[in-house]
Amino acid sequence: MASLYLCVDCGGTKTAAAISDSQGNIVGRGAGGPSNITYLTVDEFITSVRMATLAALKDARPDIVDLPLPPGTESPFAAAWFGVSGADSPAAIAKVTPAISALLAIPVGPDLVVANDTHLLAAPVRTYPSINHAVAVIAGTGSITVSFKQEAGRIEELGRVGGWGWILGDEGGGYDVGREALRQLLMEEDLASVLGRPAPPSKLRDQILAKFNVPTVMEILGEVYQADPTGESATQDLRSLSREKRISSLPPLVFSAAFEEDDWLAKRILQASAKQLADQVQMHLGIGDEANPHGVKARDAIISFGGSLVGNGKYRQIILDILAERGHTFSHVHFIDDAAAVGAAGLASSYKPSHT
Repeated sequence: MASLYLCVDCGGTKTAAAISDSQGNIVGRGAGGPSNITYLTVDEFITSVRMATLAALKDARPDIVDLPLPPGTESPFAAAWFGVSGADSPAAIAKVTPAISALLAIPVGPDLVVANDTHLLAAPVRTYPSINHAVAVIAGTGSITVSFKQEAGRIEELGRVGGWGWILGDEGGGYDVGREALRQLLMEEDLASVLGRPAPPSKLRDQILAKFNVPTVMEILGEVYQADPTGESATQDLRSLSREKRISSLPPLVFSAAFEEDDWLAKRILQASAKQLADQVQMHLGIGDEANPHGVKARDAIISFGGSLVGNGKYRQIILDILAERGHTFSHVHFIDDAAAVGAAGLASSYKPSHT
């Protein structure tokens, strides 16, 4: 009888696979290329998934040399869980599920779960017998928040807020922090012109001017709005980047200035961006009554973070402090930097004998 549990985290830059035994021990890992189904064909998607899964499977079962297995061969997996970037609709999920099923020899059904990659952040809820709700918060370059309920061993999505991309949203993510930094700089410059006095000194202000290679704040506008490059550039200045990346490259400066140099402007910027992300989390919270059946009580739920920005514990704490000030304190807080491994172990811990 199969006793391995597979979780695959399918992202825009890489694919990560992890395999757990029935005790929750990670016994195999593998990696592959990008697997965001928004941008790839099914064949391209499966190529990356196969590479990552096969590498992990060879760790766990050296006797298996290739995927898919020969016809009639039993799958080595009791169950598999795929968190797929770009899987934002039933149609998107249905597009790749048959190919995954054929690759793994797992019939389409309850043993093969294909969902958006945010679902993997809800995996820790499986480890708390008395807790059935989770709120996942992703904040890297972009951002999204999603609420979940665990029922009958399965994690079901309740609601999602954000994830609209850099043009329309991504509040609290890297692009938003960069944009807020520039807005705050410009507002300070406007205020100084109205009051007829220089803007207060700021280390972050000086660092951003140096990064854009301009002597004054107002000259940043020309650098930001310069058209996207049409081809490869030999230069390494910001103009060689797209407009989106010019802005999303600024958060390291903001974080360093705020947490290492105690810069007043950088701290104000992060407070503003964190507030926007906290606002999105708060939209998921409620008492689960008739008026808001999907509402989640923070005290009866976990909050799980993922992404490079919320990988900074001090930034996470700003978000949690804002929520606590509003009366929302979660029972448990997690940061997940290895979603595939957490997902595989969580899948194994929740599985019931009747499933196999």
